[in-house]
Amino acid sequence: MAAIVVPFRGADGKQRLGSLPDDERHALALAMLADVLAACRGVGTTVVVTPDEEAACVAAEHEADVVEDPGSGQGDAVAAALRCVVGPVLVVNADVPCVVAQDLRSLESATPEHGLAYVAASDGTTNALGLSAPTLFTPLYGPGSAERFRRHARTMGAEVVPATIPNLADDVDSMADLERLELRVGPRTLAARTR
Repeated sequence: MAAIVVPFRGADGKQRLGSLPDDERHALALAMLADVLAACRGVGTTVVVTPDEEAACVAAEHEADVVEDPGSGQGDAVAAALRCVVGPVLVVNADVPCVVAQDLRSLESATPEHGLAYVAASDGTTNALGLSAPTLFTPLYGPGSAERFRRHARTMGAEVVPATIPNLADDVDSMADLERLELRVGPRTLAARTR
């Protein structure tokens, strides 16, 4: 069973949901995190890496451990959490509120015995990784990161699998994304959206 790492930036995240007031944007981000963590329960030990106290409370509600975010970007946040993990691990972004447990099991199954599986978003960024070992991770997030993760793994001689898992590929970066996915998001995200 793989461990799961979920990075959560905190109150200053999700700036592209800019049409929302700050408190509503933060509440929506926390709701998406809660739906992601609900999917993680029963799949594997989960670690949330965050600087956000409210996110730490959401993590505790879902029996997830918390690691302090070092504050220098998503890659360093994930690396900090991976120091607490041994063996196979899934890294899942906190803004994929359609995800269910079976999606995580599918990513775990797609992860090669000595390699990496990745789920790319439609814009070429990376929404989820399956790593056979934490040592395969390098902080490569940002525009075009899915291709960078693929190349990095190949450079290390690791097998690479692009995983097609729609609920992990569909992230929420904008209000248009949220509207497009509204009928598929988890209950906490839906409740936050309809307030």
